[in-house]
Amino acid sequence: MASRIDQVMQYHQTALSLRAARQELLASNIANADTPNYKAKDIDFASALQGAMAGRSGSLSMATTSPRHIEGAAAGGGLLAGQVQVKYRNVIQPSADGNTVDMDVERAQFADNALRYEASVKFVGDEFKDVLTALQG
Repeated sequence: MASRIDQVMQYHQTALSLRAARQELLASNIANADTPNYKAKDIDFASALQGAMAGRSGSLSMATTSPRHIEGAAAGGGLLAGQVQVKYRNVIQPSADGNTVDMDVERAQFADNALRYEASVKFVGDEFKDVLTALQG
């Protein structure tokens, strides 16, 4: 029974860590909405979670398009090393100053991610209640 509990809690811990790191990236995008040449970043949550649960290892890195690009540190680097690759968001409507942040997209993604984070927290609470009920019964 302990291994089943560990598996469920490991999944939720990983999902919450990824959601928190994604929230930091989205907040960074919103904070830099007026910064010239800032490129909006995001992660593919589903593939990151799948990679994390499969136990892939490596380092957290930005997607680069040239070997001359400098490796940068992304939000949550220590927390999620090897489980996620930060990517640039596709440009919907380019701006004159080179900034790729679309505030409508960022706000919607931020709200969606926050809602999913809260749902994950609720699921963890429900799992603990179920375990407690099983132990008391």
